[in-house]
Amino acid sequence: MDPGLSARALDQLQTVFGYPAFRGQQKEIVEHVASGGDALVLMPTGGGKSLCYQIPALLRDGVGVVVSPLIALMQDQVDALAEVGVRAAFLNSTQTYEESMRIERLVRTGEIDLVYVAPERLMTQRCLDLFQASKIALFAIDEAHCVSQWGHDFRPEYIKLSILHEQFPDVPRIALTATADQQTRAEIALRLQLGDARQFVSSFDRPNIRYQIVEKGNGRKQLLDFITTEHGSDAGIVYCLSRKKVEETADFLNENGIRALPYHAGMDYPKRSANQARFLREESIVMVATIAFGMGIDKPDVRFVCHLDLPKSIEGYYQETGRAGRDGMPASAWMAYGLQDVVLQRRMIDESEADETFKRVLSMKLDAMLGLCETLSCRRVRLLEYFGEQSTPCGNCDTCLIPPVSFDGTVPVQKLLSAIYRVDQRFAAGHVIDVLRGVETDRIKQWHHDSLSVYGIGSERTEAEWRAILRQAIALGLITVDHEVYSSLKLTDAARPVLKGGQKVQLRQYQKPVKQKRAPSASSKGHVEMDLSKSEQAIFEKLRWWRVETARAHNVPAYVIFVDATLREIAKAKPTSLQELRGVTGVGEKKLVSYGDEIVAIIMEMS
Repeated sequence: MDPGLSARALDQLQTVFGYPAFRGQQKEIVEHVASGGDALVLMPTGGGKSLCYQIPALLRDGVGVVVSPLIALMQDQVDALAEVGVRAAFLNSTQTYEESMRIERLVRTGEIDLVYVAPERLMTQRCLDLFQASKIALFAIDEAHCVSQWGHDFRPEYIKLSILHEQFPDVPRIALTATADQQTRAEIALRLQLGDARQFVSSFDRPNIRYQIVEKGNGRKQLLDFITTEHGSDAGIVYCLSRKKVEETADFLNENGIRALPYHAGMDYPKRSANQARFLREESIVMVATIAFGMGIDKPDVRFVCHLDLPKSIEGYYQETGRAGRDGMPASAWMAYGLQDVVLQRRMIDESEADETFKRVLSMKLDAMLGLCETLSCRRVRLLEYFGEQSTPCGNCDTCLIPPVSFDGTVPVQKLLSAIYRVDQRFAAGHVIDVLRGVETDRIKQWHHDSLSVYGIGSERTEAEWRAILRQAIALGLITVDHEVYSSLKLTDAARPVLKGGQKVQLRQYQKPVKQKRAPSASSKGHVEMDLSKSEQAIFEKLRWWRVETARAHNVPAYVIFVDATLREIAKAKPTSLQELRGVTGVGEKKLVSYGDEIVAIIMEMS
């Protein structure tokens, strides 16, 4: 290894990007790739993955090629690099022929540091010929989990990226993702021919994110209470399963004074792009979206991510919630979850056209997600355990802050299983619960179920309590839902020992949904929020307004100019010269030249 490489890497980090030191495994990864090594990097969102290929691309001869599926965000990524003085461009279908020709010339002549390209574009013969005729510093394959057919975000074009190993054997490759369990990790290495690559696996923990899962009553009303109580003027993302629900939820929030925008694949592309641009460039906007939205979103000040429907897997949940708090400041991951979510997800798996092996994998992933929702212990411990990481209770999730009450649920579960059996496993949840509670309905009379021995044996519990018990019994694998026969409930083989008294069942006590109360401070473990004095807060607000105007003039998102954490540090430091400003995290040489005088003038004016 070049002995001066470490010093040159640190110099790039400080002078170009304005960071005083590498974090975690960044230094090792940068030096390994810059020296010509291949790497597979797993690092949580907000952990600084992009620096792991950007700095090696600047250190090596030639152009760094970044393979990314995020055509809609390439312009913002290029703009952000331009702000720090890195020569970057992209090649994608949004460009004119003349513009593409201009970028290709820059790649060929080496007058550019980084070029972003979608995998579909990379696979064209024209693009491969271009790279063969150019000096390539490295290939960075971003969002590498997209290669996994078992994953939550499979993109078929990613499988073909093994061609890079075949056609460019001497060019180092770095594959990066924030989300991959052991199986997905192995598949990435196999399909991208990175079997000999060095693997760098960072902790999956995002200690600044508070995880909270609540019993779903009126989901939208609960969401509104959560936002207004905890995050009144913050930017956030709300995920819904269907396009219709996205539209309805966005309308509901707007009607209740929350600035919300919809985003889903069924919208016109110009409208969808405009909404994404507004979310990235304006403050205090809530994006209500399907999972079509979010990958690659670099907005650092997203303070909350909410789910109104159950995600299909822990990978999906982790990826989506990880879009909150990229700046390291306290953030929330909130979900409302109920029986219908479980039933719907099971039905979607049963009715999918996938083969039985794939359905089994989907069912296992859903079971793990249900286990996270129903856990009686720390959610963070359960979440990290899924990715093979051991941890201790965090003290910053709902089950740590307000431990759930558990109870021996064997008898009520036996009553439930008996009722399902006595109605011949032919009826859906509502009818079974009515039988248990002894409700008089026309249907119960029609089928003479009021004469059954189980009729009314659960009258001491409310419908909501029985739904919670049923949901947990389904999550435990004691009951399945037959979607071919009117969503009828059926017993599994696992129900037999419970019915016969040979196995006990521990359940979570039902908690009636209540109006959101302000939770204890969401300050994170390992992170101390920078408290500002009154005068410092005034400087911070002034700097934010300056940033809004500057970003508008440059036609870039505000965080591309400076993130909140940098503005807070400036407000604390109160630099009165360029030399003093130079030491602030996030202020590289290019930004110092571009904005230093204006910032110092603001500080002097307010001091």
